[in-house]
Amino acid sequence: MDIETYRERRALALKKLEPRRRHACLKCFQPEFSCYCAHLQPFDPGLKFAILIHPIEAARRVATGRMSHLILKNSELIRGQTFTHNERVNALINDPGNRCLLLYPGQKSANLSTLPQPARVFESGKKPVLFVIDGTWGTSKKMVNQSENLAYLPRVQFTPATASRFRVRKQPRPNFYSTIEAIHQSLELLADNVGFNAASRRHDHLLEVFDILVTQQLQLMKHHPQWRFKRRI
Repeated sequence: MDIETYRERRALALKKLEPRRRHACLKCFQPEFSCYCAHLQPFDPGLKFAILIHPIEAARRVATGRMSHLILKNSELIRGQTFTHNERVNALINDPGNRCLLLYPGQKSANLSTLPQPARVFESGKKPVLFVIDGTWGTSKKMVNQSENLAYLPRVQFTPATASRFRVRKQPRPNFYSTIEAIHQSLELLADNVGFNAASRRHDHLLEVFDILVTQQLQLMKHHPQWRFKRRI
């Protein structure tokens, strides 16, 4: 083998060892092979969802708060850890034309699953706004406790009817929902209150896109087991 051939083969071998740069979608932030934007069918849920996403959650590949935002028209995705002085959050809360609620479980939360029908948690004549916390269970608690402006908001919760469909990330309990599942269930229960036609099942699109991404991640981990440990999902 001459020296030129050796150098060419060596350069080719070294190139194969270089890490491959994956181009991410600028919309869903997924690598090209798992971009779900082609499946998105945005719809108007009849209320504004203000999704407060923790920076750790925002950095995850499977960020269901971001996915929800891309599907829900008139929604907002607000990143942060403490929202006491967040200008956008305070603008929504202080707007006299808005009726703001916080979706968060606890003793102070009204249970949408057991409220008599047709119970109105949103006042007539005001724009309904539902704040949703998007983070791990540990970070979500800190986000709420450290945000003084959220402490004064009326809270709502629901009783999960089924187990979570989030099969790529371990939940503390089977009926602990991801953000997109929680939004879907809350919309199911609030539909009559906000004028959304639940019978149309348009909100099921949230779970359809969620299932597509979960299936992709499961297939990826099946064929590349190392991703379980090297990639945050």
